[in-house]
Amino acid sequence: MIMSMLKPKLPVTIREMNNDDLSMVSDIERRSYEFPWSHGVFHDCLLAGNQCLALIREGHVAGYAILSVAAGEAHILNLCTDPEFRALGYGERLLDELMYRARSASVREIFLEVRPTNETAIGLYRKKGFHQIAARPAYYQAHDGREDASVLVKKLAVDS
Repeated sequence: MIMSMLKPKLPVTIREMNNDDLSMVSDIERRSYEFPWSHGVFHDCLLAGNQCLALIREGHVAGYAILSVAAGEAHILNLCTDPEFRALGYGERLLDELMYRARSASVREIFLEVRPTNETAIGLYRKKGFHQIAARPAYYQAHDGREDASVLVKKLAVDS
């Protein structure tokens, strides 16, 4: 059975992340990545005024996303769903919310970096209209040194 059949699709909400969410967010991050962001990095994102979102399922954080908006551009800094709740559309919900917020801020382009080996994420981004415009050499930490990043962009229609 695939995971989405084991974990029913329940109603979720997306709200602003707060300091009380950081332990759950950090736990999801540690379980999702070999080289996770630290608790302090998430705290700094809140302090910096980035748009930090938490996806809530049954009262608990099941995903999160962080968007930086500056100088007329938006940059997705992090987007992740709990490994227990993948393949339920939560990542897409978070991505849609980030794009909505970027458009609402009159941003015309939204950027992100992704590991070329993260085929699931790349599939979602392509589905949503992102395309690769560059590569950043040695961007990500890896066990055997560094891994490049693919830089993706999507043009946004600004709400009037």
